[in-house]
Amino acid sequence: MISERRNTLFYVCALIEYVSRETLNHRGYVVEKIGKTGMQKLFKDAPVNHCLTFEQVSAEVIEQYCIEDGNYDTISDCKYSIPSFIDIGKVYAYLTEMLSADEHTDVNMVMKIFESFLSDAISDFKTGVYFENLSYLSESFKTGKLLEL
Repeated sequence: MISERRNTLFYVCALIEYVSRETLNHRGYVVEKIGKTGMQKLFKDAPVNHCLTFEQVSAEVIEQYCIEDGNYDTISDCKYSIPSFIDIGKVYAYLTEMLSADEHTDVNMVMKIFESFLSDAISDFKTGVYFENLSYLSESFKTGKLLEL
């Protein structure tokens, strides 16, 4: 059985990834625009919002938090198929679970991860960082740079 915490983390992380792709923005920018209070609301509303389409909730988030279109396109130049926003949402959710003490610190940790160097590395689909072992990603996050393999 998947826990409510994991479902919430997965949903919110996938939503941020979806909004970022829709608006062509860095994930950190999207999280910054939403802010801590907005992120807390997304976490609180996740059990209900997951019944709606990502398109609908994304449009509401973009409008409510005035997220403007950017030019951070990590998809168009890729020669191979890229992971879906769902796949990347899972990476962020599991990473948050590894790094966060408990559900009370999840919002802060999600924001820290999305605003860190690691988010841009994961979003660079030409490198394959998103495929790396979660322990590697976790340790890289803790040290503030990608570790040498």
